[in-house]
Amino acid sequence: MAAPAAAGVPVAELSRTESVNGANRRPEDGQDQTPADGQKRPQFGTRFLTDPRQVFQHNAWDNVEWSKEQEEAAQKKVQENSQPLPAEKQEEFDSNANEYWNSFYTIHENRFFKDRHWLFTEFPELAPQQKHPQSSTEEAPSTEPSKDTSTVLLNGEETPAPYIEETGFPGASASYRIMEVGCGVGNTVFPILKTNNDPGLFVYCCDFSSTAVDLVKSNQEYDPSRCHAFVHDLSDVTAEYPMPEGSLDVIVLIFVLSALHPDKMQNSINKLARLLKPGGVLLLRDYGRYDMAQLRFKKGRCLSENFYVRGDGTRVYFFTQEELHDLFIGAGLEKVQNMVDRRLQVNRGKQLTMYRVWVQCKYRKNQTPSQEPAAQD
Repeated sequence: MAAPAAAGVPVAELSRTESVNGANRRPEDGQDQTPADGQKRPQFGTRFLTDPRQVFQHNAWDNVEWSKEQEEAAQKKVQENSQPLPAEKQEEFDSNANEYWNSFYTIHENRFFKDRHWLFTEFPELAPQQKHPQSSTEEAPSTEPSKDTSTVLLNGEETPAPYIEETGFPGASASYRIMEVGCGVGNTVFPILKTNNDPGLFVYCCDFSSTAVDLVKSNQEYDPSRCHAFVHDLSDVTAEYPMPEGSLDVIVLIFVLSALHPDKMQNSINKLARLLKPGGVLLLRDYGRYDMAQLRFKKGRCLSENFYVRGDGTRVYFFTQEELHDLFIGAGLEKVQNMVDRRLQVNRGKQLTMYRVWVQCKYRKNQTPSQEPAAQD
């Protein structure tokens, strides 16, 4: 694709593509740019391409506007490759999805993605919080190693008995609980555990792939006193989570909802929403419509409208803001943020330009009627 005839987006116009907390922008997942001096990461969204002749001066440009011609060309490209595969072939990819993801992690192990340190800029909810008051009956987590080395069977997995609370689930005494769904090999979980030293924090992480979860548990940073990893199929709404409803402060979905069949997305989000505490938030970052990855799919890879299968058998959907908004509102959540991140990435060595489109969302669970302002008075 040729270099863009694009202009930077003025700050005043950011509201056209985002709702709140607007200017944050970051590199693509897997291309983290941690400052070498360890200083606080600057927010992205401040490098605008105002002169197309300067496109190869930097590795990436923020808030790149698409011309009408460019958008029409993207729509045409998608339409050309939209003939869906036969139903029996689609069923094969759906029923064998677990095998494809296990194969992916068996091949790549922990080498495919880099740790996502950018998350703390985009989603401050994952960073160390202000102190969460513990009830007088709760004791601070002990720093002494437990002498009890027995295990119990939880959701089909052996879990150290000392970390199963009296109430029957790990992390019950924590004051702040985060769960990542689709954790892979821990590129989100381990940065959270390293960065957030809140003694009241407990992190849950799950993945469809048992191979990925095994890699998380074998990581030297994995600490079952602060984290619980387990195998879970997000699309199976009959499968139970190891924590009760209304117990989570944050749920994280980073490039994972797009792997589900579109028909299964709403029920999956509904179940996640029930796990949130009143006031808890669901954080999402995923592929947007007409992202470079979508335009690169060739004929014979389309499963249904905007839903594709990769060469390795894993699947991906490309969202609009409106589709994600409807999913979250349908689950009873309220919008805090819903923005499109349009980025132009540049390979200066090969003189190539690559247009990336992601959608980033933050939706909050409504407070219970007794906690909400008395609007009906």
